[in-house]
Amino acid sequence: MGPRRTRRRGPVHVLLRAATALLLGLTTLTGCGPADGAVTDVGATGGTRVEGGTATMALPPAATPNWIFPIGTAGYLASYNNAVQDLLYPPLYTAEKKGAGLTMDSPRNLAGQPRYSDGNTTVTITLKQGHRWSDGTPVTSRDVEFWYDLIKHDKEEWAGYSPGLLPDNVKKFEVLDDHTFRLRLDRAYNPAWFTGNQLDNFTPLPRHAWNPHDEAPKKVFARLLQHAKQLSEFATDPLWKTVSGPWRIEKWTTSGQVSLIPNKQYGGPDKPHLDRVVLKPFTTADSEFNVLRAGGVDYGYIPPSVMAQSTRFKKMGYRIDPWEGWAITYVVLNFNHPTAGPMLRQTYLRRALQHLVDQKTISDVVWHGSAAPTRGPVPAGQTDRDPFPYDPKKTEALLTAHGWQRTDGRLRCARPGTGPGQCGKDIPGGQQLRLELLSQSGSTETSNTMQEIKSAMDKAGITLDIRQQPLNTVLGTTVPCKRTEPVCSAWQTGFFGTQGSWYFPTVASGESLFATGAPSNMGNWSDPKADELIKKTEYSDDPGALRDYARYTAYQVPVLWTPNPAYQVSVIRNDLRGIDQNPTLGLAPQDWYFVKKGGADR
Repeated sequence: MGPRRTRRRGPVHVLLRAATALLLGLTTLTGCGPADGAVTDVGATGGTRVEGGTATMALPPAATPNWIFPIGTAGYLASYNNAVQDLLYPPLYTAEKKGAGLTMDSPRNLAGQPRYSDGNTTVTITLKQGHRWSDGTPVTSRDVEFWYDLIKHDKEEWAGYSPGLLPDNVKKFEVLDDHTFRLRLDRAYNPAWFTGNQLDNFTPLPRHAWNPHDEAPKKVFARLLQHAKQLSEFATDPLWKTVSGPWRIEKWTTSGQVSLIPNKQYGGPDKPHLDRVVLKPFTTADSEFNVLRAGGVDYGYIPPSVMAQSTRFKKMGYRIDPWEGWAITYVVLNFNHPTAGPMLRQTYLRRALQHLVDQKTISDVVWHGSAAPTRGPVPAGQTDRDPFPYDPKKTEALLTAHGWQRTDGRLRCARPGTGPGQCGKDIPGGQQLRLELLSQSGSTETSNTMQEIKSAMDKAGITLDIRQQPLNTVLGTTVPCKRTEPVCSAWQTGFFGTQGSWYFPTVASGESLFATGAPSNMGNWSDPKADELIKKTEYSDDPGALRDYARYTAYQVPVLWTPNPAYQVSVIRNDLRGIDQNPTLGLAPQDWYFVKKGGADR
């Protein structure tokens, strides 16, 4: 998960002037690559590959990796956590871009393509030969079974759990031999959906190192969880030294800087070329920009507001490449909050709020064309049109028709009750239409987006109080909750989408996001018809099933749809090659390498 954004022309122009001044003052850039570190004066192609060197990549603003255990729990689902985990403990299947969509047929896969039989109720999977743990032990079917047993016996702890899906939909896990296992499913499933949205979770874990005494799964899981919460010991804990991926940990600081070095036992086809990869955290986009312009990172990003000045970076040996994500972006709404919940549970009120989000202007002015409107629960290009375009007059009409009136410029419920023309259940007379937004810090674009929405709501008589916190704090607070739990009173609405709020697996269905009780249904939304339509995407290979789900959910407004930005506008040294910006935000630094002048790129 990316991780949630605001517009005011004034602050945007201030940022543009400041960034332009920085660019005008750029001198020689130095990086972290081979030799003296200077940027090699080569074009986008050409040059001779160099083995070795260190590449430093900038992490998103206020984003610090803080979870290493490949089984995620609530509050630790940020995309950068998953990206690091997958370099140490890769899943069986990795999604890659193919045309306008994604494919699960990657050469990096640890297993061959799954074989479906018995009317799509049985799946047989064979691991590829040659994959080993860093201590030399082969990766086997038992390691996959170990992962499955952990989530099966501790599914309530696993943030990927949705009732009825993994592990509930697997009746039996059968180990056929060291490299082959079979899943007996509880019914027939759409093979594309099951491969892309269920098998993508399957991750071999080192059973011989993590459970040498064959302890019960619940006991093992509890022990692993204790280790996973010791951030200061990630680099030294022997537990995390047994890995199967192309990289292993060299350093992992509590501030979030991660240094990785090659795993010499890695059995995949893409062995690392670099000596080291450093993932460097920054508190704000501006602080990253300052380091980038001084040559402190090899793979960074610039604020969208300075894209017009990007030619200066190109002249100095850098390339500009927007990283587009398979994602949507939104403000999550807490339907279970004691005071805000009753208001947010009213469909008419959510639609009224959506009409105040000027997505086109925010995309054009705040994000300078690097964002596109989100029109529903699936990525752009898979939706029909914007169901609730910016229209303050429609907002006023909707709220007036349901019993809200202005008093001293603020909207209050004048006609309480559940009948026609009344405010709705559990909304008392005189209650002010006032909401609090917990938004991630560190991005001027995000701050300006939220201020634009606040301004539009203020003109409509709605009060929006904005509170900004670091991304990890926002993610740890905006979690699914019951109405009686204290955490449910801690937030009303939340935004964690500076780099996109939700990145989908291969099939952009809603079982993890908008189904009742889903692990990432942060706002606790529940709609029986949506649940039914989501199930159809799981069972049927009819493309109309996803379209029907997307259209219905978009009109129900379970969240406030906001512009979906590119994950980042990447700035990459021309002499750093092999970078493929995966739309699911996966990293493959084992494919990166530096080049020097002379010869041809190879």
